Amino acid sequence: MQANTYIPRRLDDQWKIGFWDVDVAAPLLFGLFMGYMSGSKLSFVACLAAGMFSSRWIARIKADKHPAFAVHWLYWHLPTSPMTMLRATPPSHLRRMVG
Repeated sequence: MQANTYIPRRLDDQWKIGFWDVDVAAPLLFGLFMGYMSGSKLSFVACLAAGMFSSRWIARIKADKHPAFAVHWLYWHLPTSPMTMLRATPPSHLRRMVG
């Protein structure tokens, strides 16, 4: 019995904004928003440049790593709060695991 079963491989893909992952596009969009809210052309360009720089920096750090690298980095480096706490994993301040 040979059945051609299709197994989807793209269920857990990262969210996208256009062609970019959300974690790469967010600094650019934040810089665009802050520059627009500032009200002057010079600060708009400065905020947009800072957003582009930080977006490229995050993209280079993420290259050749796990797709959820940014989420993992945030989990281990931000303080624990109800928004960032996961149930199946230990708190981020417990670094040594036995077993």
